[in-house]
Amino acid sequence: MHSMPRRPLLGLLAGAALVAAAGPALAQSKLKVAAIYTVPVEQQWVSRIDKALKAAAARGEIEYVFSENVANADYERVMRQYAEGGNALVVGESFAVEAAARKVAKDYPKVAFLMGSSGKPQAPNFSVFDNYIQEPAYLTGMVAAGMSKSGKIGMVGGYPIPEVNRLMNAFIAGAREVNPKAEFSISFINSWFDPPKAKEAAFAMIDKGADVMYAERFGVSDAAKERKVLAVGNVINTQSTYPDTVVASALWNMEPTIEVALKKVKAGQFSAEDYGAYSTMKHKGSELAPLGTFEAKVPAELKARVKAKEKAILDGSFVVKVDDSAPKAK
Repeated sequence: MHSMPRRPLLGLLAGAALVAAAGPALAQSKLKVAAIYTVPVEQQWVSRIDKALKAAAARGEIEYVFSENVANADYERVMRQYAEGGNALVVGESFAVEAAARKVAKDYPKVAFLMGSSGKPQAPNFSVFDNYIQEPAYLTGMVAAGMSKSGKIGMVGGYPIPEVNRLMNAFIAGAREVNPKAEFSISFINSWFDPPKAKEAAFAMIDKGADVMYAERFGVSDAAKERKVLAVGNVINTQSTYPDTVVASALWNMEPTIEVALKKVKAGQFSAEDYGAYSTMKHKGSELAPLGTFEAKVPAELKARVKAKEKAILDGSFVVKVDDSAPKAK
């Protein structure tokens, strides 16, 4: 080292200084992101968030960890743990733990929180999102009414909260456009994940003549398959599991929401915002699933009608009404 000429040594030191300065920035290029889920990660809604975060991790953008089946009473503790653990972004669903989640966000103003919520954003760091997929839900309603022979449609949901209500109401409105005389049976199982209960509720409706089931929860498509009636999916596409049962699905894509949030966190520009719009069809946050195995079974006239409505939604000439009130059986 002593015999090394002076200039290269200075160069080396300058280089080392540059590397040291860049160190934290380089380390920060891979954000630490944590997610908290109150249900199993395979549950429809949560699986879409998990899918988007796993995609970001696969791209090398983030380090991603999550906790599933977190009890409401435990939610605040897990949130704090992740906030203390150096996560730049914490994603979750605060529907049943709104007050606790907002309290945690206030205690960690430097951490970005992106939470599924019926409430408004909370400055400076609590952003909200939701599955605003009422547009494809409307389109699936059109398909359901067009495929129903009895004109009776059964609908099984989790809880009558805005997130569920708006999709059911949009579905009903779409069905009514195709068949103004369509009749609906509506039931809520008061659980986010209870397939046997959802299945029982669906059986009761099928027994009363429903020949298309709106499967807002897992379990409904199983009942439809057993009784050989049709089902319409929600949030995810399960047609590969039910190729002769699931005729159409309203898909939720969480990727646009996650991508915007990550970009803002990286740029140091994350603030309290409502990310709901990123779930709309315009942002590719939702879509009508391909008809797949039903492509040849859905009448051409109905397909054309749905396609025209989809185009009208995308160009803004038709707006699907957001109705958060509890849907009424009619």
